[in-house]
Amino acid sequence: MARHEIDARGLLCPEPIMLMHQAVRKLAGGAELQVITTDPAALRDVPQFCRFLGHVLLQVDTRGDETVFRIKVKS
Repeated sequence: MARHEIDARGLLCPEPIMLMHQAVRKLAGGAELQVITTDPAALRDVPQFCRFLGHVLLQVDTRGDETVFRIKVKS
């Protein structure tokens, strides 16, 4: 399984979601995408992004002001 990462620390909505859209378009189904962000809105936006587009949100881990999302790109 391929694993890719987006470092969106310091970026605010809608930039992290835009980067995610660009990344998933290039990734094969089943690939794993990790997104690191400091945007509090991401806690709402990333799960909605996954639900709307059919990706699987595998894990959400918040550490201080950073949140790390693990996403499996839909097949």
